[in-house]
Amino acid sequence: MRRPNLLITGTPGVGKTTLGKELASRAGLSYINVGDLAKEGELYEGFDEEYECPILDEDRVIDELEDRMSEGGVIVDYHGCDFFPERWFHIVFVLRTDNSCLYDRLESRGYTGKKLQDNIQCEIFQTLYEEAVLSYKREIVHQLPSNTPEDLERNLDQIMQWIEQWMKDNN
Repeated sequence: MRRPNLLITGTPGVGKTTLGKELASRAGLSYINVGDLAKEGELYEGFDEEYECPILDEDRVIDELEDRMSEGGVIVDYHGCDFFPERWFHIVFVLRTDNSCLYDRLESRGYTGKKLQDNIQCEIFQTLYEEAVLSYKREIVHQLPSNTPEDLERNLDQIMQWIEQWMKDNN
């Protein structure tokens, strides 16, 4: 039984993890948070002093995920997407959040200064949506609002319908 691979991307704080975990639970798919995977496997190539965070070793992440992705049925959650192979994903969801809402979420995580401002600007300029559209076929990239619990429920329902249709069409 073939199962689809999904990518959930967007600026930090837009709700990728909340959506991804709940979606995996409802759909019976595997969930992979790339940040957690990197932390567990120490898949880093250094430390960014300016942003006070480790630098992801993208090649090692790809190597780590390749077998699981080829099996199918995986939801990948990460704020970047241009280094993942195009063949991995059947659909890409870019979550979008209003800046006032996003600001509060990031501030509550302890983001300050340049890190906070750069992430807000990233959202304003649709940086991750643009990255997704440049990295994958435009028809598989979808933007979803992620501001309220109602948005979350609507997104879950919409994606579940897509998964069910994909399963019918591909099995």
